[in-house]
Amino acid sequence: MSGSALTGGCQCGAVRFRVDRLGRGSICHCRMCQKQFGSFYAALITGFGVTWTRGTPGWFQSSNKARRGFCAACGTPLAYEAGGEIELAIGAFDNPVLAAPSIQVNPKDKLPFVDAIPALHMRAADEDPEQEAFNASVVSYQHPDHDTAEWPPAEA
Repeated sequence: MSGSALTGGCQCGAVRFRVDRLGRGSICHCRMCQKQFGSFYAALITGFGVTWTRGTPGWFQSSNKARRGFCAACGTPLAYEAGGEIELAIGAFDNPVLAAPSIQVNPKDKLPFVDAIPALHMRAADEDPEQEAFNASVVSYQHPDHDTAEWPPAEA
């Protein structure tokens, strides 16, 4: 997969990246990925020709084999590196739809309830008016899903 729109970054905008080409996307169930992402699993994709276009990630050596990149300012998980090509967090892409996973790996640590998630009740938009009113009142301070000349924006 390739294209000029392969950009992304952290939620605060301190670290941004561009990728020339994407490889295989995966869902990793290993315990280290669960802890890095604070989630049930990590969604990662191989990035070829990665350029850090604003800032650089902080790195944590999570094992004798791998290090994990994150934004030191806001904590967003960004990368995984184990001696080969860098893996980037799919959710950190401006358009994560372009980076769909195609395989699940490390099933030994897979949490037992993960497969049942699609069967959980999905609350409809009109089911909880109080929650919808709250959602409508949220003003995001996160970096937008596109490159910016500067961030944060200059005060008007």
